[in-house]
Amino acid sequence: MCSIMAMAKHMGTREEFLEYFMKTTSRGPDDFRIEEVGDYYLGFQRLAIMGLTPEGMQPFHLHGNAVICNGELYGFREEKQKLCKDGYSFQSDSDCEIILPMYESYGVEMFAKLDAEFAMVIYDSRKKSLIAARDPIGIRPLFYGFDDIGNICFASEAKNLVGLVKKVIPFPPGHYYMDGQFICYRDLAARKPYVSDELETVCKHIREKLICGVEKRLDADAPVGFLLSGGLDSSLVCAIATKYLGKPIETFAIGMNEDAIDLKYAKEVADYIGSTHHEVIINQDIVLESLEEVIAALGTYDITTIRASVGMYLVCKAIHESTDIRVLLTGEISDEIFGYKYTDFAPDAESFQQEAEKRLRELYMYDVLRADRCISVHSLEARVPFGDLDFVDYVMRIPPEKKMNVYNKGKYLLRHAFEGLEYLPDDILFREKAAFSDAVGHSMVDYIKAYAEKKYTEEEFKTRAARYTEAVPFTKESLLYRELFETYYPNQAHMVVDFWMPNKNWENCNVNDPSARVLKNYGQSGC
Repeated sequence: MCSIMAMAKHMGTREEFLEYFMKTTSRGPDDFRIEEVGDYYLGFQRLAIMGLTPEGMQPFHLHGNAVICNGELYGFREEKQKLCKDGYSFQSDSDCEIILPMYESYGVEMFAKLDAEFAMVIYDSRKKSLIAARDPIGIRPLFYGFDDIGNICFASEAKNLVGLVKKVIPFPPGHYYMDGQFICYRDLAARKPYVSDELETVCKHIREKLICGVEKRLDADAPVGFLLSGGLDSSLVCAIATKYLGKPIETFAIGMNEDAIDLKYAKEVADYIGSTHHEVIINQDIVLESLEEVIAALGTYDITTIRASVGMYLVCKAIHESTDIRVLLTGEISDEIFGYKYTDFAPDAESFQQEAEKRLRELYMYDVLRADRCISVHSLEARVPFGDLDFVDYVMRIPPEKKMNVYNKGKYLLRHAFEGLEYLPDDILFREKAAFSDAVGHSMVDYIKAYAEKKYTEEEFKTRAARYTEAVPFTKESLLYRELFETYYPNQAHMVVDFWMPNKNWENCNVNDPSARVLKNYGQSGC
């Protein structure tokens, strides 16, 4: 995980650029560099993951062009071999060094060719302007803003731009910016013809593509670890990695000291796959004391995101403080494309598919944001196998009739894909889903709610919530989060489209709490 920033010189001095840029030092603690190219400053803060030598430091330059990139480019070695045959000579083992040669060969069509998680800014010396782009899911963060006369700047996080521009805007995933326009080069959620594969063939492709997604994300020159909640998604990632590596992996789980649902399941998985397992135990005081720093790191007021971030933030903090691990594989993105507990209530297949498309397009504001910030703020890099582009593309083309819960078991296709193959015990493979914020321990959310209830009287809640016209707080907990958000990101509520909530238009989904615990079908989840 690295940090990038680019700004027109007209917007401030080099010293002012440095002041804003240094707000994200934790993303790239190993080295930093600021260069002037044309009429712009380019800044790069490095967390060395691939190509650990000084030659891997950015910006990279080629024939007057320059690039800064926070990303992992999978399959870069094959592309590098092709470019070497074309006469390019590389100075480092960094994956990102292939970008400028590819740009010279393909132009902006390069972005659609990348199998990658990335946010990048290219200075084109011929155009004397900046070109920026972000991966199709938005796994790597990028924001932008304009000054009063239309100069643009880009940065990895919103905190780099707060105070520099009036309005901080998330860069749209799957787009590139050039000549004043944002152009979509790939929309993973765009409707494509459904595959006609039979159930067993579908499951075979799911298994093969997920295994490939995990394996390619194990390529790192720095130590790799795994977040393990004991739920289906993170457990599959860990099991696949163990089989591929043929040696014990390092797994990490977190839970409350009194009712951590997932700790026992995480340990069961760890014992089964033979990982070197670590537990982080938290309590009420730790949770409440961390809330402000979590929201400051996240840059959101969304209830679901913040609840789920507390555990992830604290386990990553422990990993950073007690290990030499630099890369973490996680289980995000599965729910959005296979379904949540609430999508059991989808009235029909078309509604299910529309919901999946909506969630996929908005991922960068919720779960993907959570994973990036919780991990990067502790100088670690997140890798998300379920976000593999080929995997997501295929799952989104599976007919929704097959993905809906018609088997009396959510995410049945994913479970069945690994059934009987000894990746996981059946009780883990077919365990009911528990929301991560709840599985850390139901008490965690209950303590936060109780704290918010005590903080505001009913009159204070009504008065203070009424100050906001956008995404109006509707509970005392949401007001607490919003006020902390405004402390660090004043007047930037537009960065998130709304609160993540179940689709209230569906039967049994018109609820006022985003937790799956309030749904009628939660059942024995996580018990």
